[in-house]
Amino acid sequence: MSDLNELFDLLKRYVLQETVGPFKTIGRTLGYGTAAALLFGISGVFALLGVLRVLESETGSTLGGSLSWLPYLLTIVAGLILLAVAGAAFLRPPSSERGGVPGTPGPEAR
Repeated sequence: MSDLNELFDLLKRYVLQETVGPFKTIGRTLGYGTAAALLFGISGVFALLGVLRVLESETGSTLGGSLSWLPYLLTIVAGLILLAVAGAAFLRPPSSERGGVPGTPGPEAR
């Protein structure tokens, strides 16, 4: 009977190790990724507000009057460029799928 209890305990520890452990790792990775995305988004908003503030204050009367809308347009364009760069980085396949090691030239460069 003691062998049966020992086998059951071993099986229980094995199942916990092989199921709960990976889920904890996945949860930790998702948490770090979510926090990084949130901080990246907040920093992007602050950077765009900084660009708008610089364009409004440092250009003086050059972008005043009938051109007062131009700093807003330039800030929107900068925001779209940031979104395009982030989207390109997100959609880019991992280096293992591109057939190389990061930092080394790919097969097309050889």
